[in-house]
Amino acid sequence: MNENDYKLATAEWAKYVSDYPRIANLIPTNYIFELSSEQIGKIMEHNKYVDVCAEVGVYNGSMVLIFLPLDAQGHVDKSVVEYQYTVLGPLKYDLRLQETKEFTVTKNAVLSSNLTKVDGNTNTSVPVSEQPILDQDIAVEAIERWRNEGMEWFFRECNEFGGQRVFRRFYIPMEDLTHPSPEVLGIKCSFGLRHNDIYQRMLVTLIFISFHELLQEGTNVATISNTYDWAKPCPPVCRIPEIGS
Repeated sequence: MNENDYKLATAEWAKYVSDYPRIANLIPTNYIFELSSEQIGKIMEHNKYVDVCAEVGVYNGSMVLIFLPLDAQGHVDKSVVEYQYTVLGPLKYDLRLQETKEFTVTKNAVLSSNLTKVDGNTNTSVPVSEQPILDQDIAVEAIERWRNEGMEWFFRECNEFGGQRVFRRFYIPMEDLTHPSPEVLGIKCSFGLRHNDIYQRMLVTLIFISFHELLQEGTNVATISNTYDWAKPCPPVCRIPEIGS
């Protein structure tokens, strides 16, 4: 997507945020976004900031996430003329969330000099996660709440607040998209709905579900998960220097 299409798409979404009937027709709550490994590579190649910014737009009649290239200071890199984007669409296959933990059990036994057992104990060590894992139960709850209550959230935001509090973009930690080992083959991204204690209200988030070789082969060498931290919606969480409000 070029810069002109990006501007048109985001301007179109701005027309939707206060119009509940149009939103209801645009966003089935059981639809998801998908990113291929090639797209992820291009996003990472052009993003130098600690967060990735995904701007929301409407393009060719569909909702899209547009990934803006940010420099090290968080400003949009104007030298990049092509933006990666993904279209909200139906889930073609069952979505598998997998969280695997490998436990180490240490069993100690002490024998006396005459080979009599005098002591014994068993310790179980819980591993420390190597990735910023979002607990699977929390992820499933947020996704199901979006599925069941997402349109109620939009109805209230459109009618009581004129769409002013509806998200325009999301800030995504780089760690959600970059996993050097095991290699990510693709990512599916679902909306979620969670209560935020700071803002004291329900906020929409994005939950990233990655697919990589170790999970697909069903083996593990440490704590691994394909469910990762959620993105921060703007508004209200707007922190990137140039495009934050």
